Amino acid sequence: MRKPRAAVGSRSRCRKQASSQEGREKRALSSSQAKPSAPDGLARQQEEVRLQAPVSPYHLFRDTAEVTVFRKSLLSWYDREKRDLPWRKWVEGEVDLDRRAYAVWVSEVMLQQTQVATVINYYTRWMQKWPTLQDLASASLEEVNQLWAGLGYYSRGRRLQEGARKVVEELGGHMPRTAETLQRLLPGVGRYTAGAIASIAFGQATGVVDGNVVRVLCRVRAIGADPSSTLVSQQLWSLAQQLVEPARPGDFNQAAMELGATVCTPQRPLCSQCPVQSLCRARQRVEREQLSASRSLPGSRDVEECAPNTGQCQLCAPPTEPWDQTLGVANFPRKVSRRPPREECSATCVLEQPRALGGARILLVQRPNSGLLAGLWEFPSVTAEPSGQHQRKALLRELQSWVGPLPATRLRHLGQVCFSLLALPPGGPHLLSHQADISSIRSGPGRTDPSDHRTTWSSLADPGGVSHCCCLHRHEKGVPRVRGPTARDLQGFQKIPGVHPVQTEKAQRRPASPG
Repeated sequence: MRKPRAAVGSRSRCRKQASSQEGREKRALSSSQAKPSAPDGLARQQEEVRLQAPVSPYHLFRDTAEVTVFRKSLLSWYDREKRDLPWRKWVEGEVDLDRRAYAVWVSEVMLQQTQVATVINYYTRWMQKWPTLQDLASASLEEVNQLWAGLGYYSRGRRLQEGARKVVEELGGHMPRTAETLQRLLPGVGRYTAGAIASIAFGQATGVVDGNVVRVLCRVRAIGADPSSTLVSQQLWSLAQQLVEPARPGDFNQAAMELGATVCTPQRPLCSQCPVQSLCRARQRVEREQLSASRSLPGSRDVEECAPNTGQCQLCAPPTEPWDQTLGVANFPRKVSRRPPREECSATCVLEQPRALGGARILLVQRPNSGLLAGLWEFPSVTAEPSGQHQRKALLRELQSWVGPLPATRLRHLGQVCFSLLALPPGGPHLLSHQADISSIRSGPGRTDPSDHRTTWSSLADPGGVSHCCCLHRHEKGVPRVRGPTARDLQGFQKIPGVHPVQTEKAQRRPASPG
């Protein structure tokens, strides 16, 4: 297979939209430095006109009374119902501002694309091992990757450590105190993460928008347009800033996220338990539709509903997506269509030294120090075309460049592994469909140690420092399967801790899931 990028499961506390938006903002900043061509300049002018178009008051909070009620209701609910989470305890009991900010930073990075239940144990172990910025800055990347193993998106841990080192080495050990300086000075910190740290640790009155907040705001103000679009994203950030409670900004932001995670959920929201249901335009729309249905009348716009005299409201759902009575408030926010899976193929080899001193060993290759899954270990592989032409020769040449002469006759094809995973490259999240032709070979005469410093022989019985390697099946969702020979040919490398089990084609399978 081609090098796996990253893998995640389903996520309860959604940071996906926040992460994607942070990436879009940075790319927009770099692209804006280039001089646009004439067509690009015209398109940009048209976009600016569109962004400056007035927004219907229906989608806004029109007076301070509404804002006050929203703040009070949400915070009262949060004080009663908030979950008991370790990062909240850590922050509440910490008086040192830099350590408070570090504790928030670690939790927010871990919670990106990851379930709260999964993060709890990782966070506890991390903070026990590295309770301060200085402790993390002095750790090795291998140690960071080893503790991070299983969380996915390994670049998060690497960037977290890079940021800690920058704070220690360049900023005198003190975290930046505002969202603006946090985003500007720390690697991997975007608008959402900076706002979360600044509001929770330092009390800065700045709003935040993650996936949960997007859902809450879109329903409360009946915003049906694409939430990932520039115009809607700007409006959501503006609403978040308008609503944040200046006296308790950190609690308010956590309350808004908590509401989206536990009550205003994607499916089957618990509207009867919502503290702000009286202000929810989506709920009002449901009640109007139910009333019209009970009277056998066609649905009609209420005088309070957004109904501009001319043109289509840019925050309403497009006419091509009418109201779905079965969804209720879940009509908001609009579902963004997913990109089709991108296929990637590779030829991968398990190179074994069966009679090595101390027991059988396999060859592992370290990934580059930049990019996704940076610095992790995997089986030797080369990219290949789906047709598979010439991949055997290419794989053998690659192996020989690592370990010296190898007889081609010993390269034995075992089967094919297929799986899917969700990756988050710079262009945003998308599904990758992987197909890997698996071969094995036992090393003959030649070098017993790899010539490249980024390769290593690892014992099957005791992988030691490479126990966190991504290897062939290092992903959290989807069950790979082997087509062809039985899985017993692959039992050796299945013994490595963390390697996903392989199923034969005849074995019972469940469908692969992108998470």
